[in-house]
Amino acid sequence: MLILASASQSRKKLLENCQIEFIQISSDFDETTIQEKNIFNLALELSFQKANCLSENIQNISLPEEFNHGPLEILGCDSIFEFNGKPYGKPSNKEEAFLRWKKMSGEFGFLHTGHTLIIGHFDSTLRIFKIAEIIKKTVSSRVYFCKLEDWEIKSYVDTNEPLYCAGGFALEGIGSKYIEKIEGCFSNVMGLSLPWLRENLYS
Repeated sequence: MLILASASQSRKKLLENCQIEFIQISSDFDETTIQEKNIFNLALELSFQKANCLSENIQNISLPEEFNHGPLEILGCDSIFEFNGKPYGKPSNKEEAFLRWKKMSGEFGFLHTGHTLIIGHFDSTLRIFKIAEIIKKTVSSRVYFCKLEDWEIKSYVDTNEPLYCAGGFALEGIGSKYIEKIEGCFSNVMGLSLPWLRENLYS
């Protein structure tokens, strides 16, 4: 049984669309405690800490009955957009989002998603989660943006969508029409590489 250690609605939708049985429980890990400067490694470390935080506190969580028996997998993910070697999180306001899109227009960047799958068994009697294996990987996709006019950027920013997304865009939303092409895993840009999950969840 799979637990998604994330509040992300896009990751939830991806799993639902693939008919993967899971429950969603947000991790309470404080991301500000990690000071890793390498963007690639930062995404991976954050994904691990989110999954690990949930695994350490799972005894305090009321799980559905079917999760108390057999194997249990905890999935942690974290996405960071890299542009010109710098990490781009969520824009703090519309002005920042507009200026960011001015730079990205006609250019490309990388969406790095750290993935961590903690595999084990939850002993409902002893209330202990016994870890058998931890699988980690950062998956990167190259994202090419269309060349946009200022009025197009303003129109998109005014939807407020960029303010809630890593990098300031959502492939699964309005921003999809401004993405020219993607090199690499498509679902990874939405926060979860489904091919990676398939390979490791059922191996």
